[in-house]
Amino acid sequence: MAEIVIIGGGLAGSAAAITLAHAGRQVTLLERETQPQHKVCGEFLSQEALQSLQALGIDAAGLGARNITGVRLADARRVKASRLPFQAMSLTRRLLDEALLQEVVRCGVHVSRGTRVLQLKRHGDGWTIHLDSQPSLDVETVFAASGKHDLTGRSRPQGVQRDMVGFKMYFDLDPRQAAELGGYIELLLFRGGYAGLQLVEDGSANLGWIMRKSQLQSLGGYWQNMLAVMKLDCPHLTARLSNATPLLQRPLAVSSIPYGYVRRDAEDGLWSLGDQAAVIPSFTGDGMAIALHSGRLAASMYLAGETAQAYQRRLHAQLSRQVALATLVSRGMVSPAVRGIMAATVRLRPKTMGMIARWTRIPADALL
Repeated sequence: MAEIVIIGGGLAGSAAAITLAHAGRQVTLLERETQPQHKVCGEFLSQEALQSLQALGIDAAGLGARNITGVRLADARRVKASRLPFQAMSLTRRLLDEALLQEVVRCGVHVSRGTRVLQLKRHGDGWTIHLDSQPSLDVETVFAASGKHDLTGRSRPQGVQRDMVGFKMYFDLDPRQAAELGGYIELLLFRGGYAGLQLVEDGSANLGWIMRKSQLQSLGGYWQNMLAVMKLDCPHLTARLSNATPLLQRPLAVSSIPYGYVRRDAEDGLWSLGDQAAVIPSFTGDGMAIALHSGRLAASMYLAGETAQAYQRRLHAQLSRQVALATLVSRGMVSPAVRGIMAATVRLRPKTMGMIARWTRIPADALL
């Protein structure tokens, strides 16, 4: 029987694998994709995420990550800017995930790519993992880091803000617009949703947005219609995308995002990491930090002889307040009445954006 299997080779799974391998444990990591993939993600690396990457042997700057020094909020009326109260960078998930997986391999972890988990069953003191094209695996301990892909029979609850659909598209911006965007991340408000825009390592711009399902349905589900509404409600976005070229045939999309979900208990002793453990609204830019932190924390507690239940309780205590606050703000950003009040507050006190950014981070005393 194998000792440890990690399901998922994203940020959380790789962080756990590297931490466990450094301690000399025998680990197998199962990754469903055969090649690096783009993912629906804002690709914002907060200070906490950068610290975790450094501890895992990953130099974000060396991979070409761009510095982000400020945030701008744009609505139908005006744009307000504020400095970020911490170091931040941007880097595509396609590049970062692959760099982490290569580090996983260098640490001696057996990585099986193109392997899909069909079912996970508990038996006695261990688990049986049923795979799509390989014999089943019997294993003592399982770390579930499958991201947005729930394991069969182990779906997450819907979350507090449960009616949003997420999208991402890359654009080659007009040189003048790219220069003006520079080292900022821009939050753009529109009817039924909000978007984030920032440059990534190759100079292209990542436009990620979430939209209410009802709004999406009213637009026929066409991304060109979504973009038209976003531009109409936010003239700043119209300017940014002037003469811009889409770099994907169509946006990447993900539905049923359980914003506000934080797992409290371990199911059958399963170690749940990343999005399987907590989902913070995208505008905070802390989702990647949480994924990396959860992987490192779970592995460290496992090595210390603690239980999956103890880990889930500790992670819940560390994240629940920040995720609750972020979800409250996110719900306000898609509410017509509340959005106006929030925008007015930011216009009067631009530093509010920096304050919210600080309040929705992983607590400093929780970091490893």
